[in-house]
Amino acid sequence: MDCHRYQNWGTRRDFLSRTGLGLGAAALSQLMGSSGALAAGGLPGLPHFAPKAKRVIYLFQSGGPPHLELFDPKPLLSERFDEELPASVRGNQRITGMVSAQGKLALQPSKYLFQRCGQSGQWLSDLLPHTQKIADELCVVRSMHTDAINHDPAITLLQTGSQQPGRPSIGAWLDYGLGSVNENLPSYMVMCSVPSKGPPDQGLLSRLWGSGFLPSRHQGVQLRGTSDPVLYLNDAPGISRERRRLMLDGLAELNGIQHEASGDPEVEARIAQYEMAFRMQASVPDLADLSKEPQETWDLYGEAARQPGSFARHCLLARRMAERGVGFIQLYHRGWDVHGGLTDRLPVLCGDVDQPAAALVTDLKRRGLLDDTLVIFGGEFGRTCYAQGGANREKYGRDHHGRCFSLWMAGGGIKPGTSHGQTDDFGFNIVQDPVHVHDLHATLLHQLGINHERLTYRFQGRQFRLTDVHGKVVKALLS
Repeated sequence: MDCHRYQNWGTRRDFLSRTGLGLGAAALSQLMGSSGALAAGGLPGLPHFAPKAKRVIYLFQSGGPPHLELFDPKPLLSERFDEELPASVRGNQRITGMVSAQGKLALQPSKYLFQRCGQSGQWLSDLLPHTQKIADELCVVRSMHTDAINHDPAITLLQTGSQQPGRPSIGAWLDYGLGSVNENLPSYMVMCSVPSKGPPDQGLLSRLWGSGFLPSRHQGVQLRGTSDPVLYLNDAPGISRERRRLMLDGLAELNGIQHEASGDPEVEARIAQYEMAFRMQASVPDLADLSKEPQETWDLYGEAARQPGSFARHCLLARRMAERGVGFIQLYHRGWDVHGGLTDRLPVLCGDVDQPAAALVTDLKRRGLLDDTLVIFGGEFGRTCYAQGGANREKYGRDHHGRCFSLWMAGGGIKPGTSHGQTDDFGFNIVQDPVHVHDLHATLLHQLGINHERLTYRFQGRQFRLTDVHGKVVKALLS
């Protein structure tokens, strides 16, 4: 950089006042502001209409939870145990290499029972006794479907709207469009947990909460279950907060010079991220400090909530984030890729997530937050009605199945105590009210006051959006 071009600007103060960048917090104020959608870093004109929800908590169960064991009972499978899946039912559905060589696609009933729950009579598995108690708060969607049959493209599609890597995640789109209401915490935060017993199965890539082609300041910030919740947040030993402030002021000046020369928006993102990190040094310890939570809270979420890094603890932290204005809270729980060990693994996984997920909905409701918080629970696809490795009444597995699967939603203007969509008697095809992943995204954005066709970003010569060129708002899900 040629610094001589600035030699006639006068004093340092003159330079800063003329460029309008200012020092430290003033630089961030220029970018983020303190009030209003645009001032908070969002786009002018958003939200497009009055939102029903102010925030989203997405409880993502990574690996493909089996809908036939959890949300979609199919008694016919018991009558036709070990029979071949009829060709008329299978149609042209792709099957994976894990079952293509086994020959017979033998029908496999669930070994677990279902109950009608609540006044609404929702069918829910006995594997989810705590979820059964909040049945009247839930909208169970049994007609989800996706284009992908393998984990990585399916998770990527559900989290970014595309099977191909490189697109912005849901939370990044929301941060870009709506900005933040809390200047001391990111508007998009992420937590990852693994099963309490057994292997965690496939890992998760940070691009799932990345910003893609949006400016990098919109990416999710991961909160870890360790003594250092956010990487690189704390100052080095011997560096005081005052010295850190002086260093950031100097960096803001240097970054301001670079931005003046290049106009690169990533320079603005760098300034904003430095300033957010400085404020997070105080706000994150307060967020993560659960010492003042009453015993009633621990009883509600379960003893597992005392374990750093557990799904239960993350659900409790999600409630605290919601109270503090975080707009998109993403929880990942790994390990649902059950395959041949379904009956061994499924009780463990359900034990990890059932009580805390139900507790989160209950806690939000009693604090007056559920009405404007949209909670989503589900994975990237479902599981087949035929067995992987052969049918067995007690020990069996299921393969990937994207043609239909289930999830539930609660709060945020979603119609409670209802079920939507229907699959056939085999739980293999949708026969009523299909909901594609793009439709889910369009509906999610709608509840936040966003027309999904109007939230766009120009990149490489075309306008992109979360729903690409697809998606419709599923009005039947809305209260």
